[in-house]
Order: sequence, then structure tokens, then C-alpha cells
Amino acid sequence: MFSSLITSRIVATVSALLVILVGCCAGIWQLNRADQKIRLGESLQAKLQMPVLNANTDSLSLEQASERRILARGRFIEAEAIWLDNRPRPIPEGGAGGAGQSGFYLMMPLKLAGQETVLWINRGWAPRNNLNRIELPPVDTTDEVVVIEGIAFAHPGRVYELGQKADVKTNPRIEQNFDLAAEVQTHGWVQLPFIVRESDSAKKDGLVRNWPSPTNGVDRHYAYAFQWFALALAGFLFWLINGLMKYRRELAVNGDRV
Repeated sequence: MFSSLITSRIVATVSALLVILVGCCAGIWQLNRADQKIRLGESLQAKLQMPVLNANTDSLSLEQASERRILARGRFIEAEAIWLDNRPRPIPEGGAGGAGQSGFYLMMPLKLAGQETVLWINRGWAPRNNLNRIELPPVDTTDEVVVIEGIAFAHPGRVYELGQKADVKTNPRIEQNFDLAAEVQTHGWVQLPFIVRESDSAKKDGLVRNWPSPTNGVDRHYAYAFQWFALALAGFLFWLINGLMKYRRELAVNGDRV
């Protein structure tokens, strides 16, 4: 009977297989994304328990500093700030206020005290003026020496960018993505091979630093996976039930003929 359901409805069978395949593949992908976030969160939590590094005294590579807590002392070079556009407001686990609001990450170089080395700091998030894109939000930046505490990353996160990046530098510099290597070529200064995402959420400088956990959104991935697997099951059941109904009708017709 099962083989009859397949061979007698080739088009319906192929369509059902496509729905099942798409649903299962998408569901598995969502489960893998959830697993990646969980492992990233576990790795970050483990590294946060390690001793704090000092950017002024330690000679650090990206591998040594990645996802580690770091202290840096120096002065901001405000004139070389880069505003990364299309960045969502940081929402901590369980938070909802301002979710989905778009704005900027403020990337600013910090000249380390007592040396010529520069360290790029992701100072935090600020809202964008939707009516005037180049009108930047007010942010307080001191000329004094500051101590920054944060977590080191290879980059501040990337967004999809259409076309190639223009070579002409605008003022203010509003970019889609940040490239450490390109900044070295532009300025010719000595630069540490990572950025530091500032952690102090209590500082009153006009920036938001309520950074979410890497595991934020895991439940959403599980919910999406359930929906995709439910779609695959629905496709199979629709194919099976309709096939059984057709099979029973054909049996009834053949019985009447006999």
C-alpha cells in the first residue's frame, strides 16, 4: 500500500519530500546555531574567570587576548573616531526596552599612556537620528587619561555591506564595518591586533553598554527549529492522509464495480 501511495502520486510525493527536506535542514541549522551560541557562551565565561590582562604592560597577541578581560590606560584620539552604522541596541538577557532600535557603535582609538601604541575601543552604542543620518548623537569624551576595562575581540562584529568600501574618508567617519588592518595602513601607527569592547555600563557618557550574553537568543533558535520540524511533519502528514483517503476511495470504487 505504501509503495502505491508513492508511485500513484509522483508530483505530490516529490513536493512533500521537498517540504520535508527543507523543514528538516532548516530545523537542524537552527539547532546548530543554538549549540554554537551555547559553546561560545561557555568559552567566554571560562575566560572571564582568568586574570585581567594589562594592555599597557603585557605584550599581547590576538590569540592571547581574545575574549579576555583587559585594562587599558591612555587618552582617546577623538578626531579619529569611527561610527559603525546599522547596529542594534544592546539588550541584555531578558530585556525588552528599545529592542530592534538601530544606531551606532562608537569605535575610538586609545593612545596608551607612556607609549606610541594605539588600542581601538568599542565605547558602546548610541541611537541614530532617523531624519538626519550624519547628525551624530552627543557623547562625552574627556581629554584626560582614562582607564578602560573591557573584553578583547578580533572585531566589533560585522554587518552585510553592499558594494565595495570607498577609499575616500568622510568626516564624520560613518562606516558599515571596521577593519583593523586598514586602519594601520591609513594611519601608520603601531596598533594592537584586537579591539576592546568597554564594559562599564554605569558610566554616564551618552553610550549604552548593556552587552548581551552570547547565549542570548538560544531559546529563539529552539523555537524556530520546532517550527521547521513541525512544517516537515505537517508536509508528511498531509501527503500521507491525502494518499490514504485517495486509496480508500479507489478501494470503494473497485468494490462497487465488483
